[in-house]
Amino acid sequence: MLANQLILIENDSIKAVGPDIKIPVNATIIDLSKATVLPGLIDSHTHITVQPSGDYYGDIFRRTPIDYAITAHIYAKKTLEAGFTTCRDVGAPAFVDVALRNAINNGDVVGPRLLVATLFIGSTGSHGDLNGFSPFLNWQIPKEMTGVADGVDALRKQVRYNIKYGADVIKFGAGAGVLSEEESVGAPQFIQEEMNAIVSEAKLWGKKACAHAHGNEAIKMAVKAGVASIEHGSFLDDEAIKLMKEHGTYLVADIYNDEYIMSEYTKTGYPQKILDKEKLVGKTQRESFAKAVKGGVKIAFGTDAGVYPHGWNAKQFKWMVQYGLTPMQAIQAATISASDLLGKKDRIGSISVNKWADIIAVSGNPLDDVKVLEDVQFVMKGGVVFKNLISK
Repeated sequence: MLANQLILIENDSIKAVGPDIKIPVNATIIDLSKATVLPGLIDSHTHITVQPSGDYYGDIFRRTPIDYAITAHIYAKKTLEAGFTTCRDVGAPAFVDVALRNAINNGDVVGPRLLVATLFIGSTGSHGDLNGFSPFLNWQIPKEMTGVADGVDALRKQVRYNIKYGADVIKFGAGAGVLSEEESVGAPQFIQEEMNAIVSEAKLWGKKACAHAHGNEAIKMAVKAGVASIEHGSFLDDEAIKLMKEHGTYLVADIYNDEYIMSEYTKTGYPQKILDKEKLVGKTQRESFAKAVKGGVKIAFGTDAGVYPHGWNAKQFKWMVQYGLTPMQAIQAATISASDLLGKKDRIGSISVNKWADIIAVSGNPLDDVKVLEDVQFVMKGGVVFKNLISK
């Protein structure tokens, strides 16, 4: 924490930081002296192209990737204005995330910097497949748009396919999930050799892999395969925590959204079996998060935004503090630690010379009350101000 700092920005980058910087002639002055200034926040687990409409079966059978493409920019703008200047987006239909990322990078659409995973890679009948419906429905879905693959060779090909069409990171379902109709909530859904193949193929192309995994066995298998992060991590035992620490594997745990799911999904026609799985996961996931924090596992901020409304990302800070992190550690999880996970520590995650000028400000001190991060007053990304309710 530093006081009385000046930040000199040229074009999209930070050129100097300190108390005694000479202000260039004709410089634009933005006065944030009455605010707390932070690096732009990073959400390591979003689904920024989608958001439930309130109709479970309608979302599956009546909406197409074109519908998601039409509205994705709205969610991107809300996310940026909430102070999240970078997101790792871990799964989207039909490469909508690639198109959104490119449109943001081109300046056509307002949104955070995106690292995208494209198609979620899952096995047949897994969390990444369409379950619980007639096989005749599955025949109507183009195979190349599903991300479903089985066996070492097919999975290597799927990784290559995702990368060919724009993936920055590879996301796969090491184990079962909650918001789908397969029976288990945590069982492994690939064998070890398949997980090894996914991760090693990603590394061959210079990409990191992350694993959706709630269950203990699936988590351990994914860590052994060499994933950069475990997403969710709901059922962690001491062995899994020890293994993650030894491998330097990040935990990205979405420990807020249980509140929203149990409150709202009963109103949207979600099958009872899905709600029952969420009841099983919610409390346990938070307890696992607390154990991981105590066990010294590296933590990166990730919310699963898209399961609940975009722009609410910062609601998770409160829960991270409640379950073991200090406010400073929670902020670091969403800045310097997340930048390390994303492989972008040289450009984002702190207000430092030569990094992108991604800067936010809040009117209170988040070390006193981390909930002030839910009301970001100022947002700059790459030297461009997108929101300013503080300095005129």
